[in-house]
Amino acid sequence: MLAMFILAGCSTSFITSSWKPEKSTGKSYKKILVLGLIGDPDRSLRDNMEEHLAGDLRDMGYTAFTSTGVYGPAAFQWLKEEEAVNLLKDKGFDAVVTIVLLNKTKEKYYFPGRINYSPYGAQHVRFWGYYSAMQDRIYSPGYYTEDTRYFWETNLFDMSDAKLAYSAQSQSFDPVSGKRLAHEYGFMIAQDLVKKQVLPTQVAPVAKPF
Repeated sequence: MLAMFILAGCSTSFITSSWKPEKSTGKSYKKILVLGLIGDPDRSLRDNMEEHLAGDLRDMGYTAFTSTGVYGPAAFQWLKEEEAVNLLKDKGFDAVVTIVLLNKTKEKYYFPGRINYSPYGAQHVRFWGYYSAMQDRIYSPGYYTEDTRYFWETNLFDMSDAKLAYSAQSQSFDPVSGKRLAHEYGFMIAQDLVKKQVLPTQVAPVAKPF
């Protein structure tokens, strides 16, 4: 986990894998919809995730909108495929980027008050020096902390044939806030779409201060 954080810099999110079809050279879409599939308890997170990724796509020169902004939070629920596709085509969307929260877990860890692996026996040859040092180590109060881990999948569908043109799996660890998570995630995905040449670079994505 530490190595992943180092590779990702200061970001709490990182892509574990991404894919596009072989021989795909990318395509400049005219109008992109960002659609979040995130449970109702995380409604504010869905809004943030959609808006930040759509914003990063707009910064790259693409016309992008959020699903909640255009259709509301529940427009695609219980629709048949033909009905959903017609909704998209009626608004002129030729690509859809989905953000799916596959899983969210919380894990509790115990951190001892003091961890020291120095060779106490060698450094403290006298009984009381050794005893005092070990007592301080053993009885220093520890604490519990809880980490939250998100598992994501982001897909881009070309609506000319409704087929998958890009897919990325990623994880986020214990973000400071939902807005911060969305900020980092949107930029990360935008970068990968350019790196994989799924979206031709109209304007290269630039990291913005949070």
